Amino acid sequence: MTVEQNVLQQHSQKHQQTLLNQLREVTGTTDVQLLQQALQVSNGDLAEAVAFLTEKNAKVPQQDETTYYQTSQVASDRYISVGSQADTNVIDLTGDDKDDLQRAIALSLEESNRAFRETGITDEEQAISRVLEASIAENKASLKRTHTEVWSDSPNPHDRKRIDNCPVGLKNVGNTCWFSAVIQSLFNLLEFQRLVLNYSPPARVHDLPRNQKEHRNLPFMQELRNLFSLMVGSKRKYVDPSRAVEILKDAFKSSESQQQDVSEFTHKLLDWLEDAFQMKAEEDREGEKPKNPMVELFYGRFLAVGVLEGKKFENTEMFGQYPLQVNGFKDLHECLEAAMIEGEIESLHSAENSARSGQEHWFTELPPVLTFELSRFEFNQALGRPEKIHNKLEFPSMLYMDRYMDRNREITRIKREEIRRLKEHLTLLQQRLERYLSYGSGPKRFPLADVLQYAMEFASSKPVCTSPVEDIDSSAPPGGTTGQQLPPPSTAEQDSLPPLEISGPASGPTTAPTAAQQQRVPIHKPFTQSRLPPDLPMHPAPRHITEEELRVLEGCLHRWRSEVENDTRDLQGSITRIHRTIELMYSDKSMMQVPYRLHAVLVHEGQANAGHYWAYIYDPHQRCWMKYNDISVTKSSWEELVRDSFGGYRNASAYCLMYINDKKPFLIEEEFDKETGQILSGMDKLPPDLKQYVKEDNDLFDKEIEEWDALQTRKAQQEKLALATAAAAAAASAASSTSTSSSSPQPMSIESSPPDNAVPQQDPEYMEQPSPTNDSKHLQEDTERAISRAAAEQEERDPQALLNAAIKLEYARLLRFAQEDTSPENDYRLQHIIVYFIQNQAPKKILERTLLTQFADRNLAFDERCKSIMNVARAKLDLIKPEEVNMDEYEMWHQAYQNFRETTIFMVTGLELFQKTNYVEALMYLIYSYQYNKELLSKGLYRGHDEELLGHYRRECLLKLNEQAAAMFESGEEPEVTTGLGIMNELVVPCIPLLLVHDTERDLLAVEDMRNRWCSYLGQEMESNLQEKLTDFLPKLLDCSTEIKSFHDPPKLPTYSTLELCERFSRIMAALCRAPTEGR
Repeated sequence: MTVEQNVLQQHSQKHQQTLLNQLREVTGTTDVQLLQQALQVSNGDLAEAVAFLTEKNAKVPQQDETTYYQTSQVASDRYISVGSQADTNVIDLTGDDKDDLQRAIALSLEESNRAFRETGITDEEQAISRVLEASIAENKASLKRTHTEVWSDSPNPHDRKRIDNCPVGLKNVGNTCWFSAVIQSLFNLLEFQRLVLNYSPPARVHDLPRNQKEHRNLPFMQELRNLFSLMVGSKRKYVDPSRAVEILKDAFKSSESQQQDVSEFTHKLLDWLEDAFQMKAEEDREGEKPKNPMVELFYGRFLAVGVLEGKKFENTEMFGQYPLQVNGFKDLHECLEAAMIEGEIESLHSAENSARSGQEHWFTELPPVLTFELSRFEFNQALGRPEKIHNKLEFPSMLYMDRYMDRNREITRIKREEIRRLKEHLTLLQQRLERYLSYGSGPKRFPLADVLQYAMEFASSKPVCTSPVEDIDSSAPPGGTTGQQLPPPSTAEQDSLPPLEISGPASGPTTAPTAAQQQRVPIHKPFTQSRLPPDLPMHPAPRHITEEELRVLEGCLHRWRSEVENDTRDLQGSITRIHRTIELMYSDKSMMQVPYRLHAVLVHEGQANAGHYWAYIYDPHQRCWMKYNDISVTKSSWEELVRDSFGGYRNASAYCLMYINDKKPFLIEEEFDKETGQILSGMDKLPPDLKQYVKEDNDLFDKEIEEWDALQTRKAQQEKLALATAAAAAAASAASSTSTSSSSPQPMSIESSPPDNAVPQQDPEYMEQPSPTNDSKHLQEDTERAISRAAAEQEERDPQALLNAAIKLEYARLLRFAQEDTSPENDYRLQHIIVYFIQNQAPKKILERTLLTQFADRNLAFDERCKSIMNVARAKLDLIKPEEVNMDEYEMWHQAYQNFRETTIFMVTGLELFQKTNYVEALMYLIYSYQYNKELLSKGLYRGHDEELLGHYRRECLLKLNEQAAAMFESGEEPEVTTGLGIMNELVVPCIPLLLVHDTERDLLAVEDMRNRWCSYLGQEMESNLQEKLTDFLPKLLDCSTEIKSFHDPPKLPTYSTLELCERFSRIMAALCRAPTEGR
């Protein structure tokens, strides 16, 4: 057999065993022959094999111990066999046994070899292409949606511009959040980043005989280099990885669609990179054994030692990503301990060769980058589909691997035995403690110390009422006279008693009673003479107890309770000490020499068949965790990582952990310039060809920004020209109108003036509404009222003095409004712009000019006094020089007030529609009012409205729509289902990123509630068409990043006058104040 054939056979064997392991994990079937049969029937197709096994589930035989350990020796997906180091006593399990199992495996391997030789592509690689096809298909399908702009980039390139040196995100091009999570984790390994960026294809690549596999690897490597170079030096906030994904799609042809399994993708990605670097390594080191940097970075070796039917074996195997089971374990070390020991291992440590079988794994060489796959999916045989395991699993930020190293084998075995002994003792102590804490023989049990305390409280209780016997003098001898009278029975009692029971009067002392009288006392007890006093306490008490009895009983109970409490404390202390001893078992320095620091955590949120992926990656330079969620890259914290990654909290949990050797800093160290000694950053990291590539892309982006800015400048000029034209037309109309005319709209700040100083024409028309006459009349009345008060208080009739006095009075009135504490339904900012300016500390010059404009309004009454004051005000406006009042700032303040009014109208309209339960129409008003209001509040506390109020009703509106859509879906009726899913796709799903972007607790919980509602349908029986629609919809609901999508234009605003707006605002706010406030 040639070297090439040997390598090919090893690769085929690895592939075959990979499929076997995957089938075993997914279906839970352990019979190897049945697994082989399923693979043969399905021709290596995993999906068909799973379906075959599901149908045959009832006929699956139990796997015996021998079969298990035979298959366990074959190289698996994580264990790539690289030879044997066995001695004469070691069994070579790869020998040519001609039993049925080996013949089946040989036949399967032969078919796999033949397919691999013909195409250069394994069956596993073909299976992976299904999801890549699905990703591209989803991306293309998204372009055909009714409202494509919901999923498009922001048209404003400034929104997509990278800020300083913030890490670059990756665009989700259709179910590819898994791609982003894996690539970002690898990219932030700076050693891996350098290897990719500095990779150059073999010089003689065109002379090499290339199969399809080689045609794939080199283009993919080039696109990966391009992608990495953009992530290093791009001016964009995020970049598009479509070309790399396209190559993955083109490499594997398939017609099926399903979401990519991330672990498979990571396996194959490393395989492709390994192949690409192998080609380069073989060229660079002709005649020598080539070193593959991918293997040296990601692959390690372990020693498998064990016993099979009493015979020892020992094999060395290679591993890449190490899979760990999650179910049944509480932390990472428990998972590792279970993975390192399989079967019964007592015989490994004994001199006798028993019939028991088992094996241990010991790492002989750990890779610099150690990756653990957490198996969080299992196949539900009853439902016939995979399910996600949401159990909590803790993992440390620093992991010491010493206990798993072969060189520490003996000391680890000693410690494991000590831990086993401690755990056995711990179990006994916990059982003893449980008897103290759950005392009793019935279904309800209580702590023994509490039981004794209750008994002591009962014994110490004093009875308020006694029985008839206790009413008789306790000093009288039995049958003697009583010291007190007994109350006669009532008439009703006498009527109900037999004749012998009715005694005579009991007044005074009596002589010795007869035998009949001696019997009357017990006969009357307790029915005839006992009474329930009105002050009887609720707790029971002993009928009779002497002081001596009480003293003895209290002493015993006190002593017993103290003994029980001491025993309980001792047991709890012993349990705590044992726990602490177990925790510190490996804490000595000799067992802390192989430190691995957590580098990245890849997280999955959702269910087994749908979900969203993101990554937490540690930044050693900023010393903080970063969250990479598609295009969004934000600072995070260990607390947030724990919440999202440990599991058990919600549907999110880690599925992959990447640790790096803490003693090999080159993995994350920046590269230094050899000449200057300075750290290379940005474009300096890149080789010349990639510098040019990034430069061209940045030039395109700069050009896009320039074109956008030019377009916005033209639009602004056109709007300003249109505004000036409209203002001039309005001024001309006002000038030609009669003094009594009130039918034409007249903005209060418009007035003709000299051409070189057309200041009044530039005043923003913030008060312009469809009923300007009402606004003008309202403002005119305020102005005339101020003039009348000034005239009454001023002796001088000079127009200028009257104007100054009137302005002072008006300002004082508005200042009181601005400083007054008002109820929620009364907002003076809506009544006058000056109140808004005062509360937001507008410059004095802006206030003065605005007040002058108010008094210069030509709509004032045309008596001589008002007319003269108006002329003085207009003259003052004309005399204001451009340098005295910055008109850009003046317009900015008036535009800010206009924005405030528009935001208020959005808010009022949305809240009114919400009150009417018209949630579909209310949503967009509430969404835009919240977004605009947030922009206003970012500039000042009094520039907008209550953010919590708007956030609450925005959130509630989405929840109401989600409920409506879910109810429609549950109806099962086709029109209802279509409408419900339309509401989700068109309204709810695009809004979810708005709730996620600020990461507030209530918004996150609302999103979680909405997602859980739809995920809950996965386990329910439903029609196939509903199942298909649900499967198509769920990825859209779950695969939501914090990218803010582009919506349609804002809804058309109703037009209110100032009085109408104030009234509607007051009415809706009063209604909200009366409504229940749960959750706000």
